[in-house]
Amino acid sequence: MIKAVRVHEVGPPEVMRIEEIELSPPKPGEVLVRNHAVGLNYIDIYFRTGAYPAQLPFIPGNEAAGEVVEVGKGVKEFKVGDRVAYVASLGCYAQARLVDAARLIKLPKAISYETGAAVLLKGLTAQFLLRQTFKVKKGDRILVHAAAGGVGLILCQWGSALGAHMIGTVGSPEKAKLAKKAGAKDLILYREEDFVARVKEITKGKLCDVVYDGVGKATFPASLDCLRPLGMFVSFGSSSGPIEAFNIGILAQKGSLFATRPTLNTYAAKPADLQKMARDLIRVVTNGTVKIPISTRPLSDVVAAHRALEARETVGATVLLP
Repeated sequence: MIKAVRVHEVGPPEVMRIEEIELSPPKPGEVLVRNHAVGLNYIDIYFRTGAYPAQLPFIPGNEAAGEVVEVGKGVKEFKVGDRVAYVASLGCYAQARLVDAARLIKLPKAISYETGAAVLLKGLTAQFLLRQTFKVKKGDRILVHAAAGGVGLILCQWGSALGAHMIGTVGSPEKAKLAKKAGAKDLILYREEDFVARVKEITKGKLCDVVYDGVGKATFPASLDCLRPLGMFVSFGSSSGPIEAFNIGILAQKGSLFATRPTLNTYAAKPADLQKMARDLIRVVTNGTVKIPISTRPLSDVVAAHRALEARETVGATVLLP
């Protein structure tokens, strides 16, 4: 028997309860992983509230890091004792779980379990945003909303390392300091300033090549006014609520803009692509290009952790310890 967080009905953080469950032995192609650290992500809130549908009851959580304790038939790439991290659909808020071996990433000794659980989902997201959705190059002007959040801090560091001019929006002076340290050249306090006007001022009217927006409703359609003609609007989250349907003609009116809503599941659907993306991420983590502040909480403190995340009181990444 293991302890896990289960959701029997969607709703506020209090719907999550710690329960004991029994895991079956790994099937062919599966691996049993004992979780040492579990990542907390905003997508967990979408599932808990029912914004993203899931079959009830379910165990939340989409990323974790730990060690292999048992392997199923046919698994040759991993053995008992291997350090691994993984992104998997639901089921991570637990002391252990079964994982498809094809979705596992080997975790170098130089990366702690806490870092592995904190950086994998957010880091792989940053990887496809910067390296695939829009291939960032030296001199690009980039606007990152929620620049002091988990994904935002990675985007600022990695984008800056690629030679881009990073502009970030943040909610407080404290968060501005974090984003500045992460490589954002210019910061905008969105609660006090008109971010469109500030972007025009910062770029001397040239505007941005790309906007990375994980906020959603609160920043749209104003984000489009931050883009140069033929610029790209990349929506990868909706922490303030989803962007409602809009007249696609607005993209023509504002400069023949491009708009996309990419997901990690699409970019990492093939195991070979997932491994290639993970190698790129591990490289920038191990060489120090990407560092992320991590706070830890026991798994039993999951309700308070969700409350803090929803209230935007967190910076960097939060990791739950089973």
